[in-house]
Amino acid sequence: MSKTESIHGTWASRWVFIFAAAGSAVGLGNIWKFPYIVGENGGGAFVLVYLACILMVGVPVMMGEVLIGRRARQSPVNALHELATETGVDTRWSLVGLMGVLAGFLIFSFYSVVAGWVLHYVALSGSGQMVDLGQEQAGDLFNGLLADPSTLFLWHSLFVALVMTVVAGGVINGLERATRLLMPALFALLVVLMGYSSTTGQFGNAWNFLFGFDFGALSWDGVLVALGHAFFTLSLGMGAIMAYGSYMPKKASIGGAVLTIAALDTLVALMSGLVIFPIVFATQMDPGAGPGLMFVTLPVAFSQMPGGQIIGFMFFVLVALAALSSAISLVEPAVAWLVERKGFGRLKSCALIGALVWLLGIGALGSFNFLSDFEPFGKNIFDLLDFVTANLLLPLGGICVALFVGWRLKQSISADELAISNPLLFKVWYALIRFVAPVAIGFIFLQNL
Repeated sequence: MSKTESIHGTWASRWVFIFAAAGSAVGLGNIWKFPYIVGENGGGAFVLVYLACILMVGVPVMMGEVLIGRRARQSPVNALHELATETGVDTRWSLVGLMGVLAGFLIFSFYSVVAGWVLHYVALSGSGQMVDLGQEQAGDLFNGLLADPSTLFLWHSLFVALVMTVVAGGVINGLERATRLLMPALFALLVVLMGYSSTTGQFGNAWNFLFGFDFGALSWDGVLVALGHAFFTLSLGMGAIMAYGSYMPKKASIGGAVLTIAALDTLVALMSGLVIFPIVFATQMDPGAGPGLMFVTLPVAFSQMPGGQIIGFMFFVLVALAALSSAISLVEPAVAWLVERKGFGRLKSCALIGALVWLLGIGALGSFNFLSDFEPFGKNIFDLLDFVTANLLLPLGGICVALFVGWRLKQSISADELAISNPLLFKVWYALIRFVAPVAIGFIFLQNL
């Protein structure tokens, strides 16, 4: 039977869970990656395919992760062990939870390095050091940062300390309090920045770029990109949503909450596009600049615009908030597992996880400078961590969750937790998680390899 409360605490309401899970889903990828892949792949045609992928793959798997977490009220490893026991199947399914915990831990080690770049740019833009930048100067500024291990070390260390301080506060005083501050601030900044972008004279062009239907520009590769982003954007396969689900109030509707989270995640991504592209177009920059868009193209654009210094500062604060809200969820599963398994206090668990992830992060930041020649398996440490998590652990985790919920977990447990009143809707969800999601995520897995 479902437990009433996790030993770690319970979210105060359904909306706190929604904002916390949306905070986990809304990360750096929403703000720099999603807008440019939309622009590259036919605008509105891509968005339509992406939304279909979210509904057919992302939402069903997310519902599966939440129901596992809420049913067992434990960390992903122990939750899967408990439900496997309850349903009478092999308890080694708990290894799926362990894989998710490991994935979150490894992602955080290099995510904190990129978040450190963002904090550095917050400081640069706030102190007026990014005025009158040319493309070459902006490129030199970014390359100079990557080549400077001491600066990278400082910001990486600060970001890890920030995240672990929040997580050490626990579910109520740490995660929930941070969520209540971060998410409203993030949306407020997005609205202000979108208001500014609407004054550039290029808002209509940006709208057409994002939403104009160009099926000719949407290739089969573009469909696979949409499928991959639909899976990765919701923080699936890393235990974060399972852990957050274990703190979810029993009476809250899982299906309604997950659809709201997916909608908020997509809304932030599209709003980010309407912030970025009017500025990019107004300054005649390249909208398909990829990852360089955030750290090279946009600083040049901001420096050329009236009030650009303030807008640039607000933009990088926005990105920092998104990075912080998602990073918190990356380490929560590992901390919760240590508390449950070893009986450690939260502070001790956070100190241990924080120290390990900080050390691994030093290797990741060294990939750009003093460890650039060290390439195990033909990749530097940063790229290797990215490859192992994004191409192996996350898709495998997603497939295993879909297979466990769809083929091993008693259907009555899923029905009890989801409490979907319409039998047809339950059957649709069940078919999607049994057949569509494993095949689709398998496709992502093979494509990435």
